[in-house]
Amino acid sequence: MSITQALLAPMVAAGSPRPLITHYDDATGARVELSRATTANWAAKTANWLVDELDVEPGAPVAVALPAHWQTLGVLLGAWWCGAHVVADPKGAEVAFVPGSVLEAGAGAHVVAAVGLDAMGGPVRGLPAEVVDYASDVRVHGDDFAPRDPVPGSAPALLEFSVDEVLGLASRRAAEQGVDRGARVLSARNWTLPQGVLDGLLSVLSAQGSLVQVSNPDPAKAQRRRADEKVTVELDG
Repeated sequence: MSITQALLAPMVAAGSPRPLITHYDDATGARVELSRATTANWAAKTANWLVDELDVEPGAPVAVALPAHWQTLGVLLGAWWCGAHVVADPKGAEVAFVPGSVLEAGAGAHVVAAVGLDAMGGPVRGLPAEVVDYASDVRVHGDDFAPRDPVPGSAPALLEFSVDEVLGLASRRAAEQGVDRGARVLSARNWTLPQGVLDGLLSVLSAQGSLVQVSNPDPAKAQRRRADEKVTVELDG
């Protein structure tokens, strides 16, 4: 069973309209909230695109060089759903997901996918012909994903860690950070590979919690945000 199936499927079954990620960017004032169901749809579209367009198979390397963002969540969950091995080095990767403003971060990958990190998921304009626009390409794919083959627990998933190891580490980090079941977690941590993703994202999903992720945090807004979002746990930056 893939990381996405293990963590996301129970959450969708328990309450698909409930929020999974609320993303703030204090530099622009943007606030975007995705439900569990909408997050699953983005992940399914991503997985379908990887399999149908790029023939990504379980164990294939997929590089993710993106900051903490709701679109990054769809990329990661989609990659894991089809059994891809998320790596940091784009060299030799089937695809490298990079910010639209830093296309060179994907050098060496077979395909470079630009992610706009736009609040509303808008496309990246003016891309070179050899670079694909993630948001435009995945939108046409289905909202459900059925893996061709089951993803074994021993399959590589996140750098040197297997699926089973990632799930175990995520559960352990949830307990160590005080992320209780169903917690509403406020975090400004970046999703570096692997520790940032484990601590700031997967630990929350492992506890079936929801994440209030803040980019470019403004300290003056922190106290009001804790109250407005009914935060129960806060992760240090």
